[in-house]
Amino acid sequence: MEIRNLYQPYELELLETSNYPARVHKKTFFEMVFILEGKGIQHINRHQLPYAPDKLFLIFPEDLHSFEVQETTRFFFIRFNDSYLKSQSVEWIKKMEFIFHTYNHLPGCILKTVTDKPLVRAIVEALIRETGNGYPQRGYVMAQLINTIIALAAHNITLQGNHAIQKQIPSTALPLLNYIHEHIYDPERLKAEKMAAYFNISPNYISEYFKKAAGEGLQQYITAYRLKLIETRLRFTDNRIGDIAYEFGFTDESHLNRIFKKYTGQNPTAYRKQHVL
Repeated sequence: MEIRNLYQPYELELLETSNYPARVHKKTFFEMVFILEGKGIQHINRHQLPYAPDKLFLIFPEDLHSFEVQETTRFFFIRFNDSYLKSQSVEWIKKMEFIFHTYNHLPGCILKTVTDKPLVRAIVEALIRETGNGYPQRGYVMAQLINTIIALAAHNITLQGNHAIQKQIPSTALPLLNYIHEHIYDPERLKAEKMAAYFNISPNYISEYFKKAAGEGLQQYITAYRLKLIETRLRFTDNRIGDIAYEFGFTDESHLNRIFKKYTGQNPTAYRKQHVL
């Protein structure tokens, strides 16, 4: 199987074609594809769905994908790798983490908000214009435009994820899960007594209440979610493990090492070496 690499932090490509190569391939980078004109079929991970103008697709490194062009199509590709992600601020990466843990990798446009489609199209057209000019600060402007599209993608995937959650678990669990996601970087606010006070539930009952609502233990869920975020931080940033431990409220690096190894079978350093793109 063909494997494609990206040798720079990000890359933009405008492609007009009536014969997109149908080779299924994997990549070592992330890719967003916006359809300017044309129609056809998107194939991804053995699924397929029609595409049309103003559709935005998000493709992960591990995804198997191709496009079947039925009508001459103008594709706009935004490709970026882990070095681009690592160049962003921690706050920006936090906003992106939802994507890495909730996106279902199914075919179809990720833009669920109708008003976002013309907005993304306008940004894509601005990127095309910027690519062709030599104005000062062009690189900075282009990076900001790319980040805006990524942020809009994250927003829409959040909406999509919330809709999926509503179908899978009782509505009583949603406020609890949202509270945990919002305060995952503040361990003090995730203590049972703090959560119980916030939701006006007995501290002795909060864990049982959560388990009935969400289907798993409160601390089990918090730990699993925190470790998933730490995995993202290890894969997509160069942050020191000690700094990651501090950020997520561990007493020190050895505390993080112990917990991480208990649940994943390897320490953070070994995980980073194994999973870095």
